[in-house]
Amino acid sequence: MRNSIERVLIDQKSIQEKVKELAAEISRDYRGKKLVIVGVLKGAVVFLGDLVKNIDVPLILDFIAVSSYGNTTETSGVVRILKDLDNSIEGMDVLIVEDIIDSGLTLCYLMENLKSRGANSIKICTLLDKPYRRKADVKVDYKGFEIEDEFVVGYGLDFAERFRNLPEICVLKPEEYNNSKNCVC
Repeated sequence: MRNSIERVLIDQKSIQEKVKELAAEISRDYRGKKLVIVGVLKGAVVFLGDLVKNIDVPLILDFIAVSSYGNTTETSGVVRILKDLDNSIEGMDVLIVEDIIDSGLTLCYLMENLKSRGANSIKICTLLDKPYRRKADVKVDYKGFEIEDEFVVGYGLDFAERFRNLPEICVLKPEEYNNSKNCVC
């Protein structure tokens, strides 16, 4: 697996420090509110797990799974909900937790969908942000790291369901995602 990695972009220590900073900010902003954290599956699971362990206000945790990529590196622009929320968010303050925001198309769709369900507020927290690739106007309220336009894996992020278990954020060698035999189809 390591021979597929070009380099480590963000090490474990830096990630954990940033997670604690974000959690402190979220705890401060949501004190006294009805917080529902919506984790976007599957990529955000590792980040989300570390984040909620460091948030010190009451919260409800729910998950949604959406797809617009499949086993490619570019979004199709067509968003499908694969797993919906288990609970109502009406009257709640929702924080969507994402692993990475790229084009913003999927998140834009998701925000509109969740707004229609009667939430008091909807904000976004992401570990990684690629603002240079943005195709939709998405306001990120809590951002871990802004990164360049490189294909990254690890700490929950994958390519074709692989590499999620790497403990740091790594840049994947281009030959890995340009070579269709590596794709789990």
